[in-house]
Amino acid sequence: MNVSTKATAVHTYDAIVVGSGISGGWAAKELTEKGLKTLVLERGRDVKHGDYPTAMMETWEFPGHNQISRKSRERQAKQSRTGYTTMEATAHFFVDDIDHPYLETKRFDWCRGYHVGGRSLTWGRQSYRLCELDFEANAQDGFGVDWPIRYGDLAPWYDYVERFAGISGQNEGLSQLPDGEFLPPFELNCLEEHVRNRVFELFDDRRIIHSRIANLTQPHQGRAACMSRDRCSRGCPFGAYFSSNSSTLPAAYATGRLTMRPFSIVAEVLYDVNAGKARGVRVIDAETGESMEYFAKVVFLCASAIASTAILMNSKSDRFPTGMGNDSGELGHNLMDHHYRVGAHGRFDGFHDRYYKGRRPGGIYVPRFRNLGDKATRQSNYLRGFGYQGGANRDNWARGVAELSRFGANLKADLFAPGDWRFGIWAWGEQLPEHSNRMSLNYENPDRWGQPTVDFDCEFKENEREMRKDMLASAIEILEASGMKEIQGNDDPDSPPGLCIHEMGTARMGRNPKTSVLNGHNQVHGAPNVFVTDGACMTSGGCVNPSLTYMAFTARAADHAVNELNRLNL
Repeated sequence: MNVSTKATAVHTYDAIVVGSGISGGWAAKELTEKGLKTLVLERGRDVKHGDYPTAMMETWEFPGHNQISRKSRERQAKQSRTGYTTMEATAHFFVDDIDHPYLETKRFDWCRGYHVGGRSLTWGRQSYRLCELDFEANAQDGFGVDWPIRYGDLAPWYDYVERFAGISGQNEGLSQLPDGEFLPPFELNCLEEHVRNRVFELFDDRRIIHSRIANLTQPHQGRAACMSRDRCSRGCPFGAYFSSNSSTLPAAYATGRLTMRPFSIVAEVLYDVNAGKARGVRVIDAETGESMEYFAKVVFLCASAIASTAILMNSKSDRFPTGMGNDSGELGHNLMDHHYRVGAHGRFDGFHDRYYKGRRPGGIYVPRFRNLGDKATRQSNYLRGFGYQGGANRDNWARGVAELSRFGANLKADLFAPGDWRFGIWAWGEQLPEHSNRMSLNYENPDRWGQPTVDFDCEFKENEREMRKDMLASAIEILEASGMKEIQGNDDPDSPPGLCIHEMGTARMGRNPKTSVLNGHNQVHGAPNVFVTDGACMTSGGCVNPSLTYMAFTARAADHAVNELNRLNL
């Protein structure tokens, strides 16, 4: 392999950030604003804010009416499993499985976007904090290891990132879902208000609240308010939701200290045995195949949970023969996702004279109400808990297309009148951290750049299966109490990990280097100038969407890194 080590000074920075998604964007912003000359390495193509080719297209403008071709589906077979990622409008934001393969000892749906901004352009934007209960759970029930921090350590950083990102929501005073720094929430529609009131009247343990979502209800940080177009996954040229491209990367560029290098595959972190820390990274140019080295005082791995851990596992040396930071043997283990695709929906007979305007990016949320640390909420057959996301809408006019037996005035009347109101909720449940749930590297089946491929061996176990029973039954119970008719409960028990696209763990934080990969500031044990702040760092997963937590961890770790550099400790 042709290794270029010329012009070392040109290849030297204060900080290197690997990845430009939610975590990488925050690392770039914080490090540059604190004075560090920072290189961001992105393995995919460059995408500028506004470079969203399908953002303004209508369904009829797509050749396949927003359904990808058979040829495209063959090339994106695994990316297409979700059923909602690889439509014509969004397929360009997800990888080609032929060019970027992975292996499955057990099925795992690994959905990825290799471009500047990563999945910050396509994420679901639901933004909730972990609570004190989440940080104490492992110590309480014995699964995994104890978190090295508690909620109070992260709370001010949640405040910090919420104020910049712009999270719409409402404070509710619930210990299991901490309040935050919110913009006004999106309004609930009439049926959601009805369900909220009924649940409040009939249940002591459950609440219906506004979803907390990273879409703006008013102009914020130079970005426009959400126009309720329901096209967020295509990229938003108005910057009305938080993404690296619209928010953190522009802030980093404004400092004059950011260098972005796309098409840069980070193969390994380079370790200096004499200094006892990393000295930089080795990069493969995705277009030319050339291998080169870049150097920095600190390295932030923000490539996503699986990719960051794969880089660590591939970073072998005499000091770390099985991968950087793997003294504990836990690197690659304790892989988690949230399990979902279980819930209920039904029809409501009423509010026929009421409608709503636009297509809001969020609806309602039902915070966790099981196993909250008291006897009343304790469940005997499973640990941890779940929450619901959902909302209400009216059937649309397209239902008239199927009415082929109706003609003339009757058909015209149907097409002018909206259909019945419907309400549905879907659960997101916590997966326990298990050592047996893991990823590994396969060197016998390398990719086109000669890099090992990831192999997954992960599954949902008995605790998740027992939880799902309650997730389904409780959803039906809520709908029945709210007056829904024709209720249908749904469960897809064969849904594999990865499908929720909340992969976590594999380089967990912990108090003891013998049982964890990272310390309480996201530093690799044994290589303290390497920080991992994406989903890989998670010691447990909670039941809420995790991206806001990655933001807070990244801002906190960047602050610590700069302080340690100033103290000459790194």
